[in-house]
Amino acid sequence: MKRRTPPDSPGLFPDLPLVPDFSLESRAKRRGSWPVAGTDEAGRGPLAGPVVAAAVILDPRRIPEGLNDSKKLSASQREALYQVILREATVSIASSSPRRIDLIDIRKASLDAMRRAVAGLDQEARHVLADGRDVPPGLICAGEAVVKGDARSVSIAAASIVAKVMRDRMMVRAGLVYPDYGFEVHAGYGTDRHRSAIVTHGPCPLHRMSFRPLKAGVPEEADIIQD
Repeated sequence: MKRRTPPDSPGLFPDLPLVPDFSLESRAKRRGSWPVAGTDEAGRGPLAGPVVAAAVILDPRRIPEGLNDSKKLSASQREALYQVILREATVSIASSSPRRIDLIDIRKASLDAMRRAVAGLDQEARHVLADGRDVPPGLICAGEAVVKGDARSVSIAAASIVAKVMRDRMMVRAGLVYPDYGFEVHAGYGTDRHRSAIVTHGPCPLHRMSFRPLKAGVPEEADIIQD
């Protein structure tokens, strides 16, 4: 097979980070599918707490500046944008509890929370942009899965910010109810502090018992730290 000759000049355009814009929303609008809602979730990975989803319909005339994947923003940036999004956009939030996550699995629970967030919007969406590889089943309108959607669509980015801020606030409250676990610090993720607390105190009602290492019962400390 003939080998390709490498180019003798560097690429004109370096690999630039994705920045969300309104192009996917505009495309749907040109097809007559308006309004468009973006939806995303926060909290698929933690050992404890709910998974929280948000759906957002942005006003094209008042798109907040600085929207981006919530993971790329600081906590203070997320909080500031959260307030602006609630003021300037149509927003709905839904969650799936740890019990529901254990019952139907985290993927289905996340998609169901996204579906309910869309259904709860005061303004009925005609098209939904969903972060990830799956369209939430049971949407009231057409849906489109967008891989890395929170870095490509401002509507999904806005939803990711709302979901993240809301879930973080819920886990701060959880830390007051269950102070032994430090939920207000790690938001339920499997940090060493959290895992050690599970060994010491056992799981609480907010723990996802279908997740490793909880699904096999409370293991020995060596097992839980090495997982």
